[in-house]
Amino acid sequence: MLMARYLTSTAILLVAGAFLTAPDARAQTDDTEAPAFTPVTAERLVNAEAEPHNWLTYSGNYKAQRYSGLDQIDRRNVAGLEIAWVYQLQALDRAETTPLVVDGVMYITESPSTVIAVDAGTGRPYWRYEHDLPDELIICCGRNNRGVAVQGDRVLMSTLDAHLVALDARTGNVLWETEVQDSSAGYSKTAAPLVVGDKVFTGVAGGEYGIRGLVDAYDIESGERAWRFYTTPSPDHPDSRSWSGDSWRTGGSATWMTGSYDPELNLVYWGTGNPGPDYDGTVREGDNLYSDSVVALDADTGELRWYFQFTPHDIHDWDSTQIPILADTVFAGEERKLMLFPNRNAFFYVLDRETGEFLLGKPYARQTWAEGLDETGRPILLPGKEPTPEGTVVSPAITGGSNWWSPTYSPRTGLIYVMAYDAETRYFIRPTEYREGQSYRAGGGESPQPLDNYVRAVRALSPQTGDLRWEFQVDPRTTSGLMSTAGDLVFGGTADGFFFALDALTGEELWNKNLGGRVHAGPMGYAVDGRQHVAIAAGNSVFAFALP
Repeated sequence: MLMARYLTSTAILLVAGAFLTAPDARAQTDDTEAPAFTPVTAERLVNAEAEPHNWLTYSGNYKAQRYSGLDQIDRRNVAGLEIAWVYQLQALDRAETTPLVVDGVMYITESPSTVIAVDAGTGRPYWRYEHDLPDELIICCGRNNRGVAVQGDRVLMSTLDAHLVALDARTGNVLWETEVQDSSAGYSKTAAPLVVGDKVFTGVAGGEYGIRGLVDAYDIESGERAWRFYTTPSPDHPDSRSWSGDSWRTGGSATWMTGSYDPELNLVYWGTGNPGPDYDGTVREGDNLYSDSVVALDADTGELRWYFQFTPHDIHDWDSTQIPILADTVFAGEERKLMLFPNRNAFFYVLDRETGEFLLGKPYARQTWAEGLDETGRPILLPGKEPTPEGTVVSPAITGGSNWWSPTYSPRTGLIYVMAYDAETRYFIRPTEYREGQSYRAGGGESPQPLDNYVRAVRALSPQTGDLRWEFQVDPRTTSGLMSTAGDLVFGGTADGFFFALDALTGEELWNKNLGGRVHAGPMGYAVDGRQHVAIAAGNSVFAFALP
């Protein structure tokens, strides 16, 4: 476990951004443009692994592996990491951002809907854009923004009022803005978009408000919508029979995280959220497709190629919005194009990402709701695990065996690393009538024990077997994403503000630093002028570390 609880004496450079009132469609700025960089072409994004000094997508690359190919910082010298700079955010909301870095320019998002461009080597700000939000705004689960996408000379951001905004990467000025859905009905957007070719892909949040989930594609030049895929089928589709009556209209299945992409197959993969209402399944009998699933969509047309549902007829709020990790490796003696998915329902899945075929499923965290999975991957339910008016204790907890905070896959070690949680919730049902713009959970949950009684751990899993290779227990409970590196390190954080590095081969703790604020985001890596950095958001600041 993390034992150290002190802050090593380190010189900290505090760099605060200027706070000014923004004219419409213009950035808040000191009139400082970001330096020019080579346009981020579609080819650069496809080959992002070839330029590890940059971090060009929310998950580092299209495979969503959150793996840095830089190895200047490794197991032998990571203990020498020092703070290179700190950027203090203006907002007091929790920071969930994973910054992007393009040729020395870093793009940071700040809650609720702000983008800041800074010098990736010093933290000095260039410009700041704040999106104007309605005075009265329905917010499901926090005033969050997790990141941006970049292509060409523009930066793309989702906003809390369910808009998609394109900004000039040099100045922060608005190039176009599109309303994706009506925020007054409970729709919002908190995730980083995904750019593929000439299209921007994005989903929606708001599953607890009876919204109808979707994945959209927009033209990157004009902001016009190219196609839309609904994650609850309409009545003219055979899969609508998985919803009783017209419950699909308020069926949730939100798409509130980012997807991944396979250029060879031209498929975009997106995880979907829980059906609505969350806990009362009696008003939506059936499997409730495509909730709690991963969908594979043709990037050009939005056509559904295949889907896999992890938790049919979910009544425990176990969203499957975790970002699908793609890996090309050996499985059962042959090279396969795999999808690795540590699911919120506490099972780790391996799928064939060409066909959606179920290959492997095994618990990676404590679960008491299923006897196991059948040969197709469908769960074999245990009786008596449904929410009740008195409450039913089930594992995993509402927060899941894991959640939106990203795992990481290292091509060097061949292991997937996930922040796992062994906990439980007492689940209640409270029948609720749907009203547009109001909460539509129809129940809830509470922890039957103090949170300190439960185990949170970084777990290294084998994609070939699902077996546990090692674990590193983290105390107290944390909601940090992870990053692995070519230096055979795994970086993560804790709820009490520690940032740590583990040996990717053994799980041994090699370094930690107290940052003084909760880590509720994913680490990322980049280099400037040949010097490798590791960055993390903690509390209300972004910290960048490097060797002396």
